[in-house]
Amino acid sequence: MAERNGLTRGDRRRNNRIAVLRQVVTVGRAVLAIDLGEDKQVAVLVDHDGRVLGRRVMRVKVHRLGAVLVWAAVQAARRGFTQVVVGCEPTGHRWRAVMQLADEAGMGFVCVQSLQVHRARESDDYTRDKTDHKDAVLIGRLIVRLDCYLPERADADWARLRHLGQRRERLLTQIGAIRQQITDLLSCCWPTVLGCAGKPLDSSTWLACLAAVTSRDAPRAGWDRDTLVAAAHPQLAGFGARRLAPRRIVEGFVQAITHPGGVSEQRPGAIERVGFLLTDWRNAARALGEVEQRMTGVLDALGLSTLVSSIPGVTVVGAAAILAETGDPSRFACARGLVKHAGLNPAENTSATFQGQSRLSRRGRPRLRLAAWRAVWGALPHNPVLHARFTHLTHREHNRLSTGQAHAACAATLLRWLHAITTSRRPFDINLATGTTRRQRLHTAA
Repeated sequence: MAERNGLTRGDRRRNNRIAVLRQVVTVGRAVLAIDLGEDKQVAVLVDHDGRVLGRRVMRVKVHRLGAVLVWAAVQAARRGFTQVVVGCEPTGHRWRAVMQLADEAGMGFVCVQSLQVHRARESDDYTRDKTDHKDAVLIGRLIVRLDCYLPERADADWARLRHLGQRRERLLTQIGAIRQQITDLLSCCWPTVLGCAGKPLDSSTWLACLAAVTSRDAPRAGWDRDTLVAAAHPQLAGFGARRLAPRRIVEGFVQAITHPGGVSEQRPGAIERVGFLLTDWRNAARALGEVEQRMTGVLDALGLSTLVSSIPGVTVVGAAAILAETGDPSRFACARGLVKHAGLNPAENTSATFQGQSRLSRRGRPRLRLAAWRAVWGALPHNPVLHARFTHLTHREHNRLSTGQAHAACAATLLRWLHAITTSRRPFDINLATGTTRRQRLHTAA
């Protein structure tokens, strides 16, 4: 019978993580810590007691740091070390070039979180001094203490998905900003037109009419219903529609042209600017569609499109946006690790008999949280498991959650599902998601 040592599941996972790190940051390897910059790189070679063995300052780009790695290997060999492990902060994309150089030189590579460096900077001498030389030493000492991690090593497909996801996020932000600007401008110079539809910016008919009126070739007077319909029809394709409906929007638009309201002096320039914004919107929407099509193609190449689309209410594009931020989910030992990476895990606040309020940690990737949040909003009406969980969390008697808290909990659930599906390569099973299968096994065993 195995000895009971009282270790929790978290203890075992932390022990495994330390063991994996110790295989890279071995005692026989000196640590080369680099504080990366655009044109200035500060490198420090330290031993496992944190003592500085050598220092180099080079005013070169990151991809020209190969000479520093050669220098570190020579200096480490002189002091009895067999190899070198390289470490730095994951700033921008520079660290990827350093990782490639370390791999080509046969050296280990690790990263140190910027938050860890910030805290170490304050605890080192109780000041807030920040210099490149000091930060390089702090990075080395953190690596020696194993306060580091092995970075993601994405292959070509996962790396491409990450870049496409960044492009999609930028386009969505641009479209959101355009919508807000149009609303602000019209509320100043043409407020009556905003009342033609309940949600005007979501109506293709309203947008087509607005594009027709703000067009460069549009007449400045003499608008009636037939004239507006004829001018708006060619604009429909740019907003993904084929026909004008309903009729009341067009008639309301004609009345708004006759009685615009607002500040008359601002109207000509603001309407011209709205026309520019609509052009930008159409271009961004066209680019967004192309990016989403390419993201779907990457998931097809990875063999994940069918798997992720098996989750009711989750589109392939929505899942691709999440996976673009997570990277390969198999690099996480468990689904909880992925949830913590998103910052959607509850951060407990307990001590002895004190029970504080748990809140979201929000220590992960903000864009991953946003992608999961957006996917949940679309999945809730169509996914019976998520809908039942959301209803339970917001209506239970004890520890009832607010709507936002329940959405966050459902987003964490969605991330767990994606981790299970992509790592096991099995489609969504509603019995496993609801725990029905497990309850049946327990009932049978009883």
